[in-house]
Order: sequence, then structure tokens, then C-alpha cells
Amino acid sequence: MMKEIYELDVYKLSEELSDLVWYGFDAWPRKVQQTIGYQIIRSADSIAANLAEGYGRYTPADRRLFYRYARGSFEETKAWLRKLIRRKVVSDEVNKYTKIVDTLGPKLNAFIRSTK
Repeated sequence: MMKEIYELDVYKLSEELSDLVWYGFDAWPRKVQQTIGYQIIRSADSIAANLAEGYGRYTPADRRLFYRYARGSFEETKAWLRKLIRRKVVSDEVNKYTKIVDTLGPKLNAFIRSTK
């Protein structure tokens, strides 16, 4: 029997990343919230959303398409994170972000490759 999407490590990590962004947002200055903030929330949330949508698709090609969208959202989220780090908006949480990103990336790629 197939696992539920929320039971998969790749999905759990994507949720962990999006939650970290979501709760971190409240501490950011208004300017950051209104520029990078809303965009990184959308891109981080989109990782898990696309994994879930792909997981519910019938054909391997459809599944892979949405998993690749998830990878695109992951790369976008990393780009916003690099800006937040470079602009010293997130400093205390850098290690938390880095740990999740460094684990999620390879798992996401492996998940896409394993899709049949």
C-alpha cells in the first residue's frame, strides 16, 4: 500500500521549511515582509503543495512534472533565503534553514528520480 504524502520525508522537510519561513516572517521588518516576505512564503509553501499535487496524479509523467515544479519552488525559496541572509534579516536561524535546505535538496532530487 502506498504511503500518504505527509508520511514521506521529502514532504515533511518541505513542510518544516515552509513553517520556519512562515513563523520567521513575523519578526522581519515591515519592508522585508512586504517585499521578500510574501514571496518566500508563497515559494516555500509551493514546494509541499506541488509534491502533494503530483502525488495525487495518475501517470508517472504527470507526477514528475509537479515534482519538478516543487524543485523550481525549492530553488526560488533558496534564492530568497540567500537574500535574507545577505541582507542580515535572518541571522539566528541561518543554521536551521541551512540544515533543512541541505537535506531537502538531495531528497527532492532522489524522489524525482525514483518516480515511476
